[in-house]
Amino acid sequence: MSFSKASVRDAEVAGRRVLLRADLNVPLADGEVADEMRIRAALPTIELLRERGAALVVASHLGRPGGKRDESLSLAPVAKRLGELLGIEVKMATGVIEDSVDLDCGALGPGDVLLLENTRFEAGETENDPRLAEALATLADIYVNDAFGAAHRAHASTEGVAHQLPAYAGLLLEKEMNELTAVVESPRKPLVVILGGSKVSDKIDVIDRFLEIADQILIGGAMCFSFFRAQGVSTGDSLVEEKGIELAAEALERAQDSACELRLPVDLVLGESFDADTERRETDCVEVPDGWMGLDIGAKTAAVYAKAIAAAGTVLWNGPLGAFEMEPFAAGTRTVAEAVAAAPGTTVIGGGDSVAALRKFGLDDEVDWLSTGGGASLELLEGKALPGVEALMDAEDSNDA
Repeated sequence: MSFSKASVRDAEVAGRRVLLRADLNVPLADGEVADEMRIRAALPTIELLRERGAALVVASHLGRPGGKRDESLSLAPVAKRLGELLGIEVKMATGVIEDSVDLDCGALGPGDVLLLENTRFEAGETENDPRLAEALATLADIYVNDAFGAAHRAHASTEGVAHQLPAYAGLLLEKEMNELTAVVESPRKPLVVILGGSKVSDKIDVIDRFLEIADQILIGGAMCFSFFRAQGVSTGDSLVEEKGIELAAEALERAQDSACELRLPVDLVLGESFDADTERRETDCVEVPDGWMGLDIGAKTAAVYAKAIAAAGTVLWNGPLGAFEMEPFAAGTRTVAEAVAAAPGTTVIGGGDSVAALRKFGLDDEVDWLSTGGGASLELLEGKALPGVEALMDAEDSNDA
């Protein structure tokens, strides 16, 4: 099913002000942008709108300031880096909806870009306050949502304002929706899904969905210990999500009646503590003795997973397979990352730490799609509607805008 929402490509923007909701929620370090992936992902839509003569008012959140101004979470460093990437001056607003912002917006000409301050400095943002949505709507003539990473949030700048203005999808949002939806609706077979991370509860809806669709689900990360506990296997001092044990047991039961094979690690790499300098031990089983914790899948598991990935028509990966940020426990995730990068099939990475892992190993350019939205991609893959997408105009209505 192709994306059915109105596209920014079809918006008449020349000589008009566009409120662009981007996802510029990037890590900062010492007052500088530490990872500009999301900024670069927003560039195609920004450049398209500028080329077509729009004046841009860009909105984004950064971190969780809790509805209060927090200078450490100002978007000023983002404005500086965005301007460098665009080769223009990106003006930085002093706030979100103050009178000074109205004046700044009124002074914008075609091709100009103004970045509003962190939308979450306003308490009404996360509450989806209609007054904030209405105030944002007064800043522009047209609304474009390109913030896929925030599209699962019904906030004032992602959902509320879309009801106040002609509302279109940006290029990134459109691409994200198409790439991730294709994994569910029209994957090339076999479909192999790799799920890692720490909590079964975060992934159980994805597991349930793909037990009906995928050929194999490969489990790794600390979430595997909930599965092992459900099978009565000792997990030592490993991180175990207690409420995940019952969920894991239910998933294992459903997998028995499914055509999809749910695979768990067959060996592990252990540490005495969660520390790069801890004592390290490789095991040829999944029993974890007291005083030890599982911190990576073992070499045998990694090889089995890599073989499945190499034979896949489509690969979806969400979540690391171990504590990859510590070199002694990075091998399992690295082997899987290398297999995904070399896979002949379509490879889609569902955001978050999986993207970080690929980048750490220098393989991020070797996959077909890196999603910018961890939570949003999971909810979409689970089959949930994303409020920030649902609120946009349907394609057939865009001619009336």
